[in-house]
Amino acid sequence: MVLYKKQIKNIFYFFLASHLILWTLIPSFSNNNLPLDTIEALAWGSNLDWGFNKHPPMSAFMVEIFYNIFGSNDWAYYLLSQLFIVFSFFIVFKLSREILKNDILALFSVFLLEGIYFYNFTTPEFNVNVCQIPFWTLTVYFSWKVFNQKVPTFKDCALVGLFAAGGFLSKYLFVYLLISIDLLFLYLIFIKRERKFNFNYILSIEVFLVLLIPHLIWLFKNDFITITYGLARSGLETSNFIDHLRYPIIFLLKQIGIILPFIVMVVLLIKKLRYKLSFKDKNLLFLISINILPIFLMLLTSMITGSKIRTMWMTPFYLFFGTLIIYVFQKEISKGNFKKFFVAFVFLFLLSPITYGYISITKTDKRTDFPGKEIANKVQAKWDKEFEDPINFVLGNEWNAGNLSYHLKSRPVWDGNVDKNKLETYNKFICIDEICVGNK
Repeated sequence: MVLYKKQIKNIFYFFLASHLILWTLIPSFSNNNLPLDTIEALAWGSNLDWGFNKHPPMSAFMVEIFYNIFGSNDWAYYLLSQLFIVFSFFIVFKLSREILKNDILALFSVFLLEGIYFYNFTTPEFNVNVCQIPFWTLTVYFSWKVFNQKVPTFKDCALVGLFAAGGFLSKYLFVYLLISIDLLFLYLIFIKRERKFNFNYILSIEVFLVLLIPHLIWLFKNDFITITYGLARSGLETSNFIDHLRYPIIFLLKQIGIILPFIVMVVLLIKKLRYKLSFKDKNLLFLISINILPIFLMLLTSMITGSKIRTMWMTPFYLFFGTLIIYVFQKEISKGNFKKFFVAFVFLFLLSPITYGYISITKTDKRTDFPGKEIANKVQAKWDKEFEDPINFVLGNEWNAGNLSYHLKSRPVWDGNVDKNKLETYNKFICIDEICVGNK
């Protein structure tokens, strides 16, 4: 039995290593330039603040750490993204083992995630969606620990607040998970009265809010620009009555499409779609709260506001879907189905990177085909003809100016869009098309 568990762990770690290496190497060799969102994060990271015009600061902070270690080597940012993914897989496996009490079922809970393209095909682009994934899994994991304690410990409650703040500082939609977890605890304390209120619960909220103070101050100073950007992206300002029906239906159809390969893998694994649900089952109650409730709240938001829910916003919402499904159908899983499941898993595991590599190589009009290095070399050559000082500032949109900030050896600070008032503060500058570089 000990050997059996050891074999499962070895398989799991081999899977993590394979996923990490494969999804780092494929985009490193097939892409000529980093993706849009990664370049944007690098632009923000060159001029770190407690927030930016589109998002909170965490994604910029993470890429800036890697830039200071690895510089302008594209593979490093693909590696960063995959480190976030495989670490999250590890936490999913860890929680699944504790809930399912079975190593092989915990392994299946993670393998099922390869049927959701959020955790493979879209992962080379490090962005706010990928950035929040490990914070999502850690918040769930330590919430689970608190959930199982009659008297919540100071440490676990503080860690919930810490990781929740990290997730919120990655993307505001993280709040949907936090609301779902809070509703679960409020239900247990005030409705079911299965546990007594403890001030350590408040500690997680206190830690969360204290860590958000710098960002909240920044928000006030910058007229809540990130929130207005998010509302504009959802189409809320232009919504009409039909949108309250149209967008929720589109949202549901997209979610079905997203998890379709996942569903196929589940069907191959179980004998019958037979299950018994009991809301007295605390494990099931927790899993529903962290999986179904956040998605339902997103759907409810779309129905009430008529807002459009963009597909990529749902990236972290399915991380524990495998755990939930395996838990519900665990009695219908037999060894006779393992082979079919593994074939499907390996097929999807290999298909996704092969497809990504093929598209990346054959299509030449993508952001990742942008000649960022060549443009940076031309700008540097033009600058060197006129000035001896290094370029230490760049103005323009996040994409064009961000590429220069990333590729130029002097790592100039991205100073926002082109602005005559800003240019007047520069000692020297040149402008090419809609980009300006300068020295103060």
